[in-house]
Amino acid sequence: MSTITVKSINDTTKSYQFVDNGEPMRGGVKDVYFSPDRKYVVAIFRDKLDFNQKERLQRITNKYLTQIQNGDAGDYYLNEVYRWPTDVIEHKGLTGIIVPIYDSKFFFKKGYETSELIQGKEKNGKWFAGSKFRNPHFPLRVAKSELGDWLSYFQVCVNLTRGVKKMHAMGLAHSDLSYNNVLIDPVNKSACMIDLDGLVVPGLFPAEVIGTAEFIAPEVLSTKHLNKTDPDRKLPSRLTDLHALPVLIYMFLLHRHPLKGGKVHDLDTEKDDLLSMGEKAMFIEHPTDPTNRPKLNQVSKWDLPWADITKLPYTITGPYLKALFDRVFIDGLHNPMQRPNAEEWEIALLKTTDLMQKCHNISCEQKWYVFDNTNTPRCPFCNTPHKGTLPVLDLYYQFQETVWKPENHRLMVYNDQYLFQWHVNRNIARNEKLTAAQKVPVGYFTFFNDKWVFVNQKLTSLKDVTEDKEIPIGTMLELTDGKKILLSKEEGGRVIVVTMANK
Repeated sequence: MSTITVKSINDTTKSYQFVDNGEPMRGGVKDVYFSPDRKYVVAIFRDKLDFNQKERLQRITNKYLTQIQNGDAGDYYLNEVYRWPTDVIEHKGLTGIIVPIYDSKFFFKKGYETSELIQGKEKNGKWFAGSKFRNPHFPLRVAKSELGDWLSYFQVCVNLTRGVKKMHAMGLAHSDLSYNNVLIDPVNKSACMIDLDGLVVPGLFPAEVIGTAEFIAPEVLSTKHLNKTDPDRKLPSRLTDLHALPVLIYMFLLHRHPLKGGKVHDLDTEKDDLLSMGEKAMFIEHPTDPTNRPKLNQVSKWDLPWADITKLPYTITGPYLKALFDRVFIDGLHNPMQRPNAEEWEIALLKTTDLMQKCHNISCEQKWYVFDNTNTPRCPFCNTPHKGTLPVLDLYYQFQETVWKPENHRLMVYNDQYLFQWHVNRNIARNEKLTAAQKVPVGYFTFFNDKWVFVNQKLTSLKDVTEDKEIPIGTMLELTDGKKILLSKEEGGRVIVVTMANK
């Protein structure tokens, strides 16, 4: 075992060390070594890189890293969303990159429920995207303590959408976004994008790979037989990221693939895969064409119940996500310009978390579900009906002095739920730029003396409009059917209208 020192290419005054024990971790194209203090790794490409490949790495670790560091929420992106390469080195004629070590939460503490085979291994997204690893009867099920609940995966997906949003804002494309290139920790609601050394810089550095099979956009697969110089050849780009991202979201929320259904296009398996994910790709839940519905007699028993789209249709993700899934997997499947952008996915995911309800069945593995806009809501996962009344709060904004319009944003109430400034004021966006002060709750909802009430903790101009009554800080307001409540008199302040469901 020896400690080796290497020099930075970007800054020759910098040097790094790594420990060579003769058995590095082997990635797809790199050998990976730990620094002596295990704060970073040195990942050395096994093959020599050409000038353009080195230039790409230098741009990623210089120009684009600096943009993130100096931009809004830089710490959030570099500590939470990315494991961004920080420098480029050379060693024995080969090129390498310096990458910060992964947070300990992205390694399995237990692994499988009945085995320690993957204990200490990386929490690669693949372990959480499929259905069999969460089936309670599957022999190698991931430990329940590592899986999180359904709400966890919404925040996981928010982190991924923000990662893609930031890349696209910098003019970059990922090109190989898949569950293999993300680490997730559902328990801490965390997600981190890794292997970021192959990013596409449009017009300068094209993609070196076309992607990971299940996530490649149909237009890339259907033209991959053409020469790269052919104008009809489609290569990974920002638009293909906008196919891969929703595939990931769909898989993390529904644990099945949106295009892998029962339709057979060719008896040759390889040709069939190429057609079903490329030229002939079709959404398995297409509302008017049922030909690619999954055939349950061909589905592994370990993939149930998630593989059964009649029991757990994509509509259980709520109206905001359902609309975007339609746009990407129906309108935009073969028309890339129709695909929603990353910020639209972020907003829809966050608005959907405001529609969440706790399941009343303490044994329900998902623990949360999205309110389905019915008068008798029930959990789709365990079929447990909601108990008691359910306050539904519709948000309105001031369009003109005496005209208030609906926001297309609804907040479902549950016991001990918090209200935040982004609910109170439409000028405060719930994104990565929130300040610490804006993350502090302004009040909470609770079921008290057989009544639903809101306890005002910080709102200085809260008013019960129905009763024409101010609600001072430290007092409570009862929620009743039809009640109108002004949350703030400030510019952007909202009104909420209460509807009591499940009476």
